[in-house]
Amino acid sequence: MGIAALITWLLTAIGGFVLLGTWIAKGGTRQPRTSHLPPAVVFGHFLLAVAGLIVWIIYLVVDEVALAWVAFGLLIPVALLGFAMLARWLPVYRAQVAVGPQEAAEGHFPVIVVGGHGVFAVTTVVLVLLTALGVGAS
Repeated sequence: MGIAALITWLLTAIGGFVLLGTWIAKGGTRQPRTSHLPPAVVFGHFLLAVAGLIVWIIYLVVDEVALAWVAFGLLIPVALLGFAMLARWLPVYRAQVAVGPQEAAEGHFPVIVVGGHGVFAVTTVVLVLLTALGVGAS
C-alpha cells in the first residue's frame, strides 16, 4: 500500500505542477495581483506537499512507522490549504462559465487537472493513513 500511496502522490504532484505553472505563467505572482489565491497559500501548499513526499520516500526506504505518521501529519495542512484554494477557485470558475474568461490567473486552470489533482490527493491521504495504521501490512 505504501507504493500505491507513492504513485498517487506522484500523480497528484504532476497535476499540482501543471496548476502551479499555469498560475505563475498567467500572473499569479505579478503585481498588481489579479489572483484570488494568496502566494503564501499556494507556495505553502506546494512546499509542505514536497516535504511530505520526501518524508514518505524516506519512510519507504527505511520502513520506520514514525515517518509514515510524520508524512500523514504534513498532509493535513496540505489538504486544508488545498481545500481553501478550491473554495477560492470555485467562484472564479463559476464566473468564467457564466460571463466568459476572467483575468484571474486561476481562471486558466484546466478543470480536468483540478479534479484529477483533488481525486488523487484524497486517495493519497487515505492510502498514507491506512499504511501508517498498518492496514494491509504483511
